[in-house]
Amino acid sequence: MARILNGKEFAARMKENAAQGVRALRTCGVHPRLAVIIVGNDPASEVYVRNKQKTCEELGILSDHIALPEETTCAELLACIDELNADEEVHGILVQLPLPAALAAREEEVLSRIDPRKDVDGFHPVNVGHLFIGVPGLRPCTPAGCVRMLEYADITIEGANAVIIGRSNIVGKPMAHLLLERHATVTLCHSRTKNLAEIVRTADILVAAVGRPRFVTADMVKPGVTVIDVGINRIAPKQLVGDVDFDAVSKVAGAITPVPGGVGLLTVAMLMENVVQAAKVQTEERGGR
Repeated sequence: MARILNGKEFAARMKENAAQGVRALRTCGVHPRLAVIIVGNDPASEVYVRNKQKTCEELGILSDHIALPEETTCAELLACIDELNADEEVHGILVQLPLPAALAAREEEVLSRIDPRKDVDGFHPVNVGHLFIGVPGLRPCTPAGCVRMLEYADITIEGANAVIIGRSNIVGKPMAHLLLERHATVTLCHSRTKNLAEIVRTADILVAAVGRPRFVTADMVKPGVTVIDVGINRIAPKQLVGDVDFDAVSKVAGAITPVPGGVGLLTVAMLMENVVQAAKVQTEERGGR
């Protein structure tokens, strides 16, 4: 039976890192502050925002919840972001996704409007470029949290064959670069990949981020593989499953993340670390003010 990589355990260590950073900044008179913008009334998004607010409060990070109505125009949303960009007391800005249908086509424009130094989601083109060329900066929370978990769990990344299923800008692509930075050999798979199962069976580290419930089955993985399941799929009103057939794969794998209770907790914890990092960098740029 595989070792269960409990997200709560690793997230607690990450949050303690963030809390230490908060305490250090507050001794200098700086209170890290996160502003979260949510447009419309998506129930799932509202849950995510409440979780972020709760974690901010737990760690001593100030948080602003800016709720805009469904009919908010793109110009109005951009003006809100501009105001937060100009506010030196706000260190992190996050626009909760998905945006309402009327704004969805302009998502890239909206995310690009955030000051890169305050882009705690790590989605701004400047931060994506920094990741690509290996310059330090704010990294996307989910893949960065997954890599931190691997490091905490003493799972060897250097020299490992890492296979990622899914090439999204949020998980798959940044995960590939983060693993490359740590000297893994990375294969990035997608919907048009031929012989997918054959490729997946070469993985020492497998990251499933395909958005299909129980897509990865036991016959697709080799014994001892470390499996990171990023998927969250609702298959019944009160039942969530990942992209991996957990019951079957956990009998073959060496280590595996559960769903729920795995990667989702790491994402919020990494966000807190990004807020602290952003506050520190901005404070240093202003000469310690």
